[in-house]
Amino acid sequence: MTGDLTGAAAGLLLAAPIVAPVAAAGATVLMGWRRSAAIATISAAAVILAVGAGTAAWTADAGVVAAGNWLRIDALSGLMLIVIGAVGVIAAWSGLGYVEEELRAGHTDAPGARRYGVLVPLFLAAMVLAVLANNLGLLWAAVEATTIVTAFLVGHRRSRKSVEATWKYVIICSVGIALAYLGTVFVNYAAKQAGIAGHGTLDWTELAAHAGELDPGVMRLAFALLVLGFGTKAGLVPLHSWLPDAHSQAPAPVSALMSGVLLPVAIYALARYRVIAVESVDPGFVRGLLLAVALGSLLLATGLILAQRDYKRLLAYSSIEHMALAAIGIAIGTPLAIAAALLHIVGHGLGKAVLFCGAGEILAREGTTRIDRVRGLFLRAPVLAGVFAAGLAALLGFPPFSLFVSELGLLRAGIGAGLGWAAAAVLVLLLGVFVAVTAKAAGILFSAESTGTPSAALRTSTATPLVAGLLILGVLGIADWPLGPLLRTAGLIVGTR
Repeated sequence: MTGDLTGAAAGLLLAAPIVAPVAAAGATVLMGWRRSAAIATISAAAVILAVGAGTAAWTADAGVVAAGNWLRIDALSGLMLIVIGAVGVIAAWSGLGYVEEELRAGHTDAPGARRYGVLVPLFLAAMVLAVLANNLGLLWAAVEATTIVTAFLVGHRRSRKSVEATWKYVIICSVGIALAYLGTVFVNYAAKQAGIAGHGTLDWTELAAHAGELDPGVMRLAFALLVLGFGTKAGLVPLHSWLPDAHSQAPAPVSALMSGVLLPVAIYALARYRVIAVESVDPGFVRGLLLAVALGSLLLATGLILAQRDYKRLLAYSSIEHMALAAIGIAIGTPLAIAAALLHIVGHGLGKAVLFCGAGEILAREGTTRIDRVRGLFLRAPVLAGVFAAGLAALLGFPPFSLFVSELGLLRAGIGAGLGWAAAAVLVLLLGVFVAVTAKAAGILFSAESTGTPSAALRTSTATPLVAGLLILGVLGIADWPLGPLLRTAGLIVGTR
């Protein structure tokens, strides 16, 4: 289909992915934690996925779905809805068995389970609002809301380590979000100085259309603050240190959501601001700043992965690595680079959802997150080990998984943009990650020195979403449909030739 979708139908499509998770949270408030309430959260995530996929009929042809000036769906936000929905389904489905096991083991109580059941769908709603927001002030507020909601989820178990991780997360991310707020204020000031009056001062479509009229000095400062601020939420240097603690202490399905969706939403915000920045300041400044932050993050992640002894923290540092790769695509800025970065976000979200939920199962069976204390998993839990091994293969960029295609696209785009030196640096660092992860995973999965006795088979409720996620990752690596047209249109929205 071509053209835009407006009116009542557009309003319904824009409201559904926000209302559905809020309704699921309300159901848990009323009923407490029970399977029916948990299924409502799974259904809400499916609604988000369905809206993202359904609106592709308009957005893939460069159309938009809009109702007023505050909310809209274009190819970029539609793709992010698909990521939020897909990762949300996997995490919520796995969370069904996770919370029941936590209750049986005495790691949480009924009020804690209720709190978890309320906060997870609210987390989904906040992320959906962030990607639907056409007003940049609303985008900032939605990202701030994710900080508030996830703070309680990180500290779910209320242990000393989880409380410490929660405070670290709140303090560092509050600094980051304050920097993003200052950047937003400067953008608003530049818009007013340029004569973009009223609501349009933070309206993304208006700012993108009049970006060349904004004051370059003000916008240079604003963009630097925004990169630091939203970069904090994305786990990029220098304010990245909250991420490994929060991801390692949060419940496994929450870690999946944080890594697979929360970090990419912050990258999405930077992509939106890039459109404005490259027209209002020197594009070389935009590219240089993003490249410096991204390459520094990739270097840091590589070093910490090499030294890591905890498999959940290893996955957390891997998230920094992959967000750095996505940020490199945003920095390169060509349509190919943007499309590759977005495909990377999709693949990373699915892969990390599988891995974090799988890591939660390993922790429940082994009672430790130490790499040297989990050995020979294939001998005792072959299905779980197989899922975890396939997830790691996807994350390392093995074909046929989609991350192989996205990383290849990023390298091609970098070389094509005259950044061969950056592509070479990325290759060297990725080689270091590959060696480190495979060496550590080999002991966990294949060691003949098994650390325990054969354990129960993986529950169907847990195995089904994880296997489905891996299958989708494989399909996206070999087929252009269904995401190809959406990726190309999103690349044209953000990218510059």
